Amino acid sequence: MATLLNILFYLKRGRSTADGVSVIYTRITINGKRSEFSTGRQIEVRKWNKQGSIAKGTSDESRAINRYLDSIRSKLYDIHDRLMRDNQPVSAKIIRDIYFGKGDEQERMLLDIFQEHNDQMENLIGKGFTKGTMQRYNACKNHIENYLLFSYKKKDIPVQDVDHKFITGFDHYLKSQKDCAHNTALKYIVNFKKIIRIAYANQWIDKDPFFHWKSTWKSAEREYLTDLELQKMVEAEFDMPRLDLVRDIFLFCCYTGLAFADVKKLSEDDIVLGMNGKKWIKTKRQKTKSLSSIPLLDVPASIIEKYKDHPQVKIKNIILPVLTNQKSNAYLKEIADVCGIKKNLTTHLARHTFATTVTLSKGVPIESVGKMLGHKSLKTTQIYAKVLDEKVGRDMEALEKQLLRKKES
Repeated sequence: MATLLNILFYLKRGRSTADGVSVIYTRITINGKRSEFSTGRQIEVRKWNKQGSIAKGTSDESRAINRYLDSIRSKLYDIHDRLMRDNQPVSAKIIRDIYFGKGDEQERMLLDIFQEHNDQMENLIGKGFTKGTMQRYNACKNHIENYLLFSYKKKDIPVQDVDHKFITGFDHYLKSQKDCAHNTALKYIVNFKKIIRIAYANQWIDKDPFFHWKSTWKSAEREYLTDLELQKMVEAEFDMPRLDLVRDIFLFCCYTGLAFADVKKLSEDDIVLGMNGKKWIKTKRQKTKSLSSIPLLDVPASIIEKYKDHPQVKIKNIILPVLTNQKSNAYLKEIADVCGIKKNLTTHLARHTFATTVTLSKGVPIESVGKMLGHKSLKTTQIYAKVLDEKVGRDMEALEKQLLRKKES
């Protein structure tokens, strides 16, 4: 790929001393991307020819400065020509680094940095990182890899080439080519941002391309089961054991607020007697490591009793035989059909149901709900209260229309 090199010498605005002296800077530009450094030479601002990027006049001082600038320009062009001749990667940063004697440092490639990060994270699973987090970063790397092929026709690029356009292009690619919802795409970009911050912290890039990037999370519609739908789930009978099992685990989550991943690791040690003499579940959430304290209600207690002799429960020292999230979500769609529930049943919808139908709508204080859910901030729990308020608003609007129709008739 042809590269256009431009070299400019300039004085930075507002950087002159009290007596009008300013440092001369060099700016290297390759295909629109810049790298800058100080020449180490100073000149009075009034003696500088901005248009010509040279010192004015023919004084000994001006001649010496211009000879020095010519030597810098000549060396930079030589470096550029050598890189082009040897078919080496060329960028403004590479030329600057070679000029300063850093030419032996190999330019860091984006996917190499990403893979190094993921390899390190894999070694820390269970020591601050979860398997789920690891999978998200692997998925993000795969998306970046496919984006590079789709938009740049390249298998990898120097991390220095990542700019604001690359980020906005990645966002558009995720939404248009991968059908990612806004918040899903944003999660991948936040993952990618961490990789770029690593590169910036290690001085592998000059500027943070995320500096001017801004995006906000969209408030998602959180579905949950109503009392009637929940009762349908409780009363449903299934001939297939796999559906019966997944329904039971789903109900366990509905009445405890635990995520499937947290239920999967529950053991007898997590069930303790509380100060009221009744059983409680006390466990750390896998996602946030925050403590959840939940009274063990009759429905989840009966589910534990139902599976106490299950082979997996005995072998693995767990309290319930939980299937994978992927299988559970697939089976929940079958369960929804059997129960006549039109909503998109997912494992996480059970947690939403606990927060809304099982607790908040029954008058449980929001602070208590947040504690049971293991939320670190009450703001997170307030999302569910807002969902209920919106439902009340819709219900009252429907009632108002109904009353109006009766009045008109």
